[in-house]
Amino acid sequence: MRLRHALPSVLAVLALVGTSGCEKKQAAPAASQSAAPSSAQPTAGPLVIGTVGALTGPEAHYGGESQNGAQLAVEEVNAAGGVQGRQLVLRSYDSQSRPEEAVNAMTRLVTQDRAIFVVGENQSSLSLAMAPAAAQGQVPMIAPSSTNPRVTTEGGPYVFRVCFTDTFQGELLARFARETLKAERVAVLVDQKSDYALGLAKVFGTRFGALGGKIVAEETYSKGDTDFRSQLTRAKAERPEVLFIPGYYSDVGPMARQARELGMKAKLLGGDGWDSGERLGQLGGSAVEGALYSTHFAADNPGGRVQDFIAKYKARFGHVPDALGALGYDAARVGIDALRRSGGVGGPALREQIARTRDFDGITGRITLGPDRDAVKPAIIVKLHDGKPVFAAEVSP
Repeated sequence: MRLRHALPSVLAVLALVGTSGCEKKQAAPAASQSAAPSSAQPTAGPLVIGTVGALTGPEAHYGGESQNGAQLAVEEVNAAGGVQGRQLVLRSYDSQSRPEEAVNAMTRLVTQDRAIFVVGENQSSLSLAMAPAAAQGQVPMIAPSSTNPRVTTEGGPYVFRVCFTDTFQGELLARFARETLKAERVAVLVDQKSDYALGLAKVFGTRFGALGGKIVAEETYSKGDTDFRSQLTRAKAERPEVLFIPGYYSDVGPMARQARELGMKAKLLGGDGWDSGERLGQLGGSAVEGALYSTHFAADNPGGRVQDFIAKYKARFGHVPDALGALGYDAARVGIDALRRSGGVGGPALREQIARTRDFDGITGRITLGPDRDAVKPAIIVKLHDGKPVFAAEVSP
């Protein structure tokens, strides 16, 4: 993900589950504050679970959905008696999609809130920024949707994820483009400042080439750009059958409209950054009709467990969840399940139990955490129809 300058403070939202309201918290401490483990972890009273995600700005949807999912999971556990007789409290902080703010939030959760584990971040660069504080404080963090492989390979032993990686996602998308869409020529439009986009594009290109396909154009842009006509005109000249955009839905909508205005007929294909419920359809209109992307969850999956989750989520928050809500729910539940097995004890004991997660029955699929702390699980391909994502296929590892 991109790096930005931090604002001097972080917006914090306290979600004390079991109540219906949210209370704003004061600013988080500077990221330079030590996040060393505390020997004064409370042995009585509520257990604090943290979330860190974008709650404001262009990516606010991601953090909001993940927070909702985690909150629903915590409320369900509290209604059933909590963990070891102790209630759970959810404290959520706004990263503002800024690495510095994510670090400040993680530091506060470790040193002041004494969180027992943290759900977050959704964006890979921000998870990487938070990882040192997690390791130093011995507080596990479970990323709902940070798919860049570096999150766990470089993040250290206290970083886990419940999503698939870009290596798996990029390879399956390349295989889908070559074998299912029968594409021979693909153009790529990539955010040059995004770890997520660059990593996914690299894996896709390597695998697509190995399968006999050709990347005929690779154009770049930067987050915040609004005019993509020059890049799209050059890409169109190479006659691609597929336009692969490994970016975020907020960029893809305008890109799709401009591509169609230029007469580009290529099939649109993307990764899980497109997942946004019906927002991509609203942004792209008819230009994204038939577009395909990989994700973690499809609301029209007929499975009883998925539909039960959707009903509970909609009753609580007033709308149907997308993949981010389901992943936030799964991340919190994986952590809580491990917390039960650790006897309500955090630190290394909890880290060990999270690492032992096997065949966990998640909403986004059965989750096993491998030795690299990555989730081994299937991916979903969805297709946009009348502006709504529709289940198209499931692809196993």
